[in-house]
Amino acid sequence: MPVWEKAALLVWLAGLAAVASLGIGVGLGWTTLGAPLREDANLVASRPGAEVKLWLVAHLDSKAQLQSMAGRLVAVWAAGTAVLLVTGLALVRVFAPVPLWAAAAACLLAVAGGALVARGRLRGDSPGARDNATGLLAVLTAAERSTAPGLGILVTGAEEFGLVGARVFAQERPELLAGREVVNVDTVDDQGPFYVVHHEKQGKALARHLEPVLASLGLPCRSRRLPAGIMVDSLPLAPAAARAVTLARLDWGTLRRLHTPADTADGLAFETAGRLGRLLAHAIDPAGSGR
Repeated sequence: MPVWEKAALLVWLAGLAAVASLGIGVGLGWTTLGAPLREDANLVASRPGAEVKLWLVAHLDSKAQLQSMAGRLVAVWAAGTAVLLVTGLALVRVFAPVPLWAAAAACLLAVAGGALVARGRLRGDSPGARDNATGLLAVLTAAERSTAPGLGILVTGAEEFGLVGARVFAQERPELLAGREVVNVDTVDDQGPFYVVHHEKQGKALARHLEPVLASLGLPCRSRRLPAGIMVDSLPLAPAAARAVTLARLDWGTLRRLHTPADTADGLAFETAGRLGRLLAHAIDPAGSGR
C-alpha cells in the first residue's frame, strides 16, 4: 500500500473521529455550533406534601430547519451508511485492491449524505402544532383530570436543542427521578399508528404494562426501541428513573411536517391527544378522572 494511501487513511479516520466528537457534543448540548445562546427553563409541578411516583413529561419548544424530521432521518441513515462503507473500503484497501466502482459509489453516497446533513441548519419558524403542542395537551389534560397525589408534571425546555432541559433535570435533581416511572409524550397526531418507545429492559417492561391501557384508544399500538436519528426526552431521563418510555402517534406524513413551517394546526383536531390525556388520567386515578 503506497505511503500516500496510508496517509489518506489516517486523515480519513482522524476526520471521522473529529466529526463524531462534534456530533456527540451537539447532541449532548456541549456546543451550539456558533448559534446564539438562549435562556430556557423547565416547569416542574407536583402536589404539596405528596411524593411523586409517576412523571408525565412533554417538551415546550419547537424549531424549524431547512429539512423536516423525515429529511433528517434520511440524512442520518445516508451519512451513517456512507461512513461505514468508506471506512470499510479503506480498511480493505490495507490488504487488497478495491474496485474503482465500489470506491466511487461510496464517495458519492458520502457526498450526498453530507449534503443532506447540511440541510439541518435552523431557518424560519415552526408553530409546533404536532411537535409538541399535542404532547402538552395530553399531559395537561391528564393533570387536570387526575387527583392522584403521586402524579408529577415536567414540562421541559430546549428539547429541540439536544434534550437540554431533560438532561439538566436528570443531572441536577436525580433524587426526583430515582425509583419513579417516566411517561414522555411527544407528537400525538390524528393519523398513523401509536408507538410506545423504550430504551432498555426496564422501559420495555413499562411499555408492556401500558399496552392494554393504550388499547382503549382503538389504534394499532407498536412497542419498539428508539430509532436512530430521533431524540426524545425519555432518553436522558431513563438512566436515572426506574422505568421510562415515550408515547407518540405519527406516520411518514407527520414526519414530513415536523420541524418545518408546515407543522400548523391545519387538518389537526387534537382528537387523539385529548383522548390520550383522558386515558392517562383514568389509568392513574380511576376515581378522579371523570371530572
